[in-house]
Amino acid sequence: MTGVELAVAGAAVLAVCVLVALVASRRAARRAELRADERITTAVSDLNVRMEATIRELGGALERAEADSRRHRLLGELAGSIDLDDVLERTLDSAVRAASADAALVGLVDGLEGRPLVVTYGLSTEEAERHGSVVGPPDGRVARSLSIAYRYDEDEEEVDRDDGLIHIGVAVPLTLERRPIGQLAVFSRDRERAFAEEEVRELEELARRAAPAIENARRFREARHQADLDALTGLHNRRFFHETLEREAARAHRYDRDLALVVLDVDDFKAINDRIGHLAGDGVLASVAGRLREAVRSADVACRVGGDEFAIILPESSLADADQLYRRVQEAMAAAPVGRAGTLSLSAGIAQLQKADDAAAFFQRADDALYRAKGSGKAQVFAATS
Repeated sequence: MTGVELAVAGAAVLAVCVLVALVASRRAARRAELRADERITTAVSDLNVRMEATIRELGGALERAEADSRRHRLLGELAGSIDLDDVLERTLDSAVRAASADAALVGLVDGLEGRPLVVTYGLSTEEAERHGSVVGPPDGRVARSLSIAYRYDEDEEEVDRDDGLIHIGVAVPLTLERRPIGQLAVFSRDRERAFAEEEVRELEELARRAAPAIENARRFREARHQADLDALTGLHNRRFFHETLEREAARAHRYDRDLALVVLDVDDFKAINDRIGHLAGDGVLASVAGRLREAVRSADVACRVGGDEFAIILPESSLADADQLYRRVQEAMAAAPVGRAGTLSLSAGIAQLQKADDAAAFFQRADDALYRAKGSGKAQVFAATS
């Protein structure tokens, strides 16, 4: 091979080497660019993940802060109300929120007039009766909380598919100065539900804050109730009668409902008083009040409006209902003599609310009917004119 050929061959080899080097350099640069792009993509992706996590954490923190603020506001409002219904409603609402429960219950050992009181949220009447009493430890101690799990017969499990039975509950005591006054319970219809320890602790804190507010409101209602009673007969007094009649008349007008009224007094009571004395006469009035209570329905409001005059408000009732009530009262009075006064009778005026009536006009029409009845003889009932 000549020198020229060697030179050409060498130049070709050199060119190939340069080309290979260029290609390799280009590939290396491309790989570097790809790695840089990958690092940027990875960094951006990591940043997005961290940002999403931060946003979720901030969102959760905001929700928790709002929940805490709402809970503290509700807890603060418990002590700010003296109305028992309001305090119990707020307690139930706070309990449902604190435990994410489907239903809640407050049971008080002493409600109004010393009777137990049960109020619920999210429970039917039947469920309230079934789950309304949660028994504590057999040794009589007050437990911090009680977990309740319910198991049902197969036929009730079948019903559960449609109606949703209560499957689990937690109850915490309501105590005041270490004295139990009732219980607060929450319930779930979810078969797989379990109340977390944090939720139970929140219920305990709620019960601790709610107990004094509930007791204060209960005592206030009891005092108001006693103030609304006539000391001699135990019936509602004149002030309560007129307040209730005004409220019921307004409600009846608003919802186009019936409302009836019976006004009655004891026949010849002045003569009875003169014959047996005023002290014995007071006993007669107390006996008449007792027989009135036996004759009226649970929805009726029996009151003493003065002297020997009584009145009964009958919501959702007609003139015929008022007449029937008067007949029942007369039967109760005739059933047995009243001490030295002997057998008593009552005269009455009855009325049904008219569109033109306000409470005062309604009462006046019934009272006028009573005086017409008394003028016609003993044991008479007259219906009010329009």
